Amino acid sequence: MRRNLLRTRESGREERVGPVELFFDLVFVFAVTQISHVIIAHPSLIGFIEAGMLFLAIWWVWVDTAWVTNWLDVRHGPVRALLFVLMGAALVMSISLPQAFGDRALTFALAYVFIQIGRHAFMIAAMRLHSRDNYLNFLRIAAWTLVEAPFWIAGALSSDPSMRLALWTAALVIVNTGPVGAFWVPVMGGSDTRTWDVEGHHFSERCGLFIIIALGESIVVTGGAFGQVGWGASAIAAFATALVGTIAMWWLYFDIGAERAARQLASDEDPGRMARLAYTYFHIPIVAGIIVTAASDEMAVVHPNHHAGAFEIAALVGGPALYLFGNLIFKRTNFAHFPLSHLVGLGLLAAILPFAGYFSLLHLSLAATAILVLVAGWEWLSLRDTRASLKT
Repeated sequence: MRRNLLRTRESGREERVGPVELFFDLVFVFAVTQISHVIIAHPSLIGFIEAGMLFLAIWWVWVDTAWVTNWLDVRHGPVRALLFVLMGAALVMSISLPQAFGDRALTFALAYVFIQIGRHAFMIAAMRLHSRDNYLNFLRIAAWTLVEAPFWIAGALSSDPSMRLALWTAALVIVNTGPVGAFWVPVMGGSDTRTWDVEGHHFSERCGLFIIIALGESIVVTGGAFGQVGWGASAIAAFATALVGTIAMWWLYFDIGAERAARQLASDEDPGRMARLAYTYFHIPIVAGIIVTAASDEMAVVHPNHHAGAFEIAALVGGPALYLFGNLIFKRTNFAHFPLSHLVGLGLLAAILPFAGYFSLLHLSLAATAILVLVAGWEWLSLRDTRASLKT
């Protein structure tokens, strides 16, 4: 590919997320909703495991695309065509999610493998004449994907559910290990994150917009559930609690943490390393927490007065805990210490667990939301000076 499709890096210029990237991301509103419904439909240990595996597959499809659009100029026709093709395949993946461990396993796996291999092949062609370091990086990445792909296909073709679970687990281990292992391959060695040439403003904005997508999905799921039930006092209280919880989650990420991290990424001496750690890995529990919380909010809205069983407790307490933990480690990448407010919040959520079985779903949702609001309020009060400095 002789035409240069890469973004032009200009000193002092901030790259922005383009409309075509936002258009591509709309598919993942549907994908995230589908995963929440998998949790709701299968509130069991195997249901949580399967939902977690499907989420990780969706996450890597999205975040790998976010990485390549950080390098590619989305104003070029071939790049837009790539995103439209990937968008179609991601939609097929999303439609297949509820039956991904059943009748649509092969459809799901083929769509995933097509996206990963197709995207990497495009990048190899785009980088070959214009960025030797990243050309070699994508050769390494493609090699890892070619190792991963057979596990997805073999798992989909297996008629044994346990074997499918094992093979797909192996595939996810490979895709999650690749970046932290610098995509090491024999002879070529590993990648150096300092050659990844990340545009910090664009990448942080892209990840922040994905958090907005996930939070929007939470509102869609909760609103859809509330519209289908009788509007009694308990259901109204559960819906209001879910809305307040979503606002608190938005506040915890965007009030200070997102802006501070974006500035750190833009000025970091090794932005590739920070983007890999803070945004590629540490955003996994943040988004997972939103998805699980959305599922638990629907449970509380539909059955507010039911007593919580083990898996309802896991969702109602585990979702906020995942979210707080993700924000805790994310904020530590750009701050001197772990935020005390988040540690206390996690401790309070843990303190609920011995008594959670005595609560109704509504009361447990109220308790978890109160903790999120407490943590958000604590951070807002304790970091007033930091907030003021970010405005300058």
